[in-house]
Amino acid sequence: MSSRSRRPYLIRAIHAWALDNGYTPHLLVAADYPGVSVPKAFVKEGRIALDLSPMAVRELNLENEPIFFSARFGGSPFDIVVPSGAVLAIYARENGDGILFGEPEPIDPEAPAVRPPGEDEPPPETPRPSGRPKLRVVK
Repeated sequence: MSSRSRRPYLIRAIHAWALDNGYTPHLLVAADYPGVSVPKAFVKEGRIALDLSPMAVRELNLENEPIFFSARFGGSPFDIVVPSGAVLAIYARENGDGILFGEPEPIDPEAPAVRPPGEDEPPPETPRPSGRPKLRVVK
């Protein structure tokens, strides 16, 4: 019987520690790992650093596998999905303290694929506004 990975537990612990100390938690992610969904334009040398501070992300969920949240990149919203095995490091931006995992975790072929909530559902259609925007002064 194989045990569960320690990586998700350590990620949650360092994230909580960084926030409790007023630091800005960052994840270093292997962008080419299966299941990773990040904006490719911001990937450098197969890696991307993601700011996990409350001001930078929405709907952060570190409790489930994979890690998922929404963030803005270049002003555009993007839903981020990161399997914990793709996390290479979690650290505080201000001083670099944290954990370096080094290499991505090997993929367990028997593990079920887990998707973020709502991924199975098609996105809702939002009607595009027509015409020019209208503003009115309210006193």
